[in-house]
This record gives sequence, C-alpha cells and structure tokens, in this order.
Amino acid sequence: MTNEVQNTQAELIEEFQFFDDWMDRYQYIIDLGRRLPEFPEAEKTDENKIRGCQSQVWFLAEMNGDRLHFQAISDAAIVSGLIAVLLRIYSDRKPQDILDTPADFVTALSLEQHLSPTRSNGLASMLKAIHTFAGEAVKAA
Repeated sequence: MTNEVQNTQAELIEEFQFFDDWMDRYQYIIDLGRRLPEFPEAEKTDENKIRGCQSQVWFLAEMNGDRLHFQAISDAAIVSGLIAVLLRIYSDRKPQDILDTPADFVTALSLEQHLSPTRSNGLASMLKAIHTFAGEAVKAA
C-alpha cells in the first residue's frame, strides 16, 4: 500500500517527464520556488537555518494534528525551487510516512547529476532535517 509521500513523489517524477531538457527543468524548479508562501521575517534566525547549504535556508517544522507541517525559504532561486519540491512531497504528511519512504525522486529526476555539488549537499542537508523533524515527532507521539 502506498502512502501520500510515495504518491506525491510519483506525481512529481511524472511531471518532470514532460520537460525535454534540463534548462526547462531548471526553469520549472525556479518557478516553483517563486510560488513559495511568505516566510515570517521573525523566523529568519540562526536557529532556524539549515547547516550544509551554501545559500541561506530557513526551515520551520510544527505538528498540525497528526501531520508535520513545514515552512521554508532560501535567498537563492534554484534552492527555493528545491524547497518547493520538498514541501510538496513532505509537508502536511504523517511523520512515520516520511520516515518510511526513501527519497526516490532525487535519483529518478537525476538531481544529483544536474545540481552542483554544493546544491546537492544542500538538498541532502534539507532532507536530513526533514527526517530529523519526523523522527522527533514519532518519538514524541
């Protein structure tokens, strides 16, 4: 049986197949980032920063019922787009579903081959943070 995280990953992978080349994919990722919801200025603090990202990334997580809600923003366009992808997959999902689902979209979209090493590290850092938040939420439940 699939969960919401797996279903959303599959939808995203399917969407990316519509683009013939990586320039179009980059533009799509950047466009997704432009549509991120406003991030509260007061939350742009050091304690909300993700370490391991070359650009600045602020990340918040909170439980909303039985689901983990994320907010995030970056000062870099492509990174904001990656955040939009991550939020679409992982925000408002059950923490256990997040932990149970490998990040298959990274390989399926060939992100590690098309992102610079520093952006790949940043993506890995953001994924690690999401899994850490989910793990803490499962323990607290």
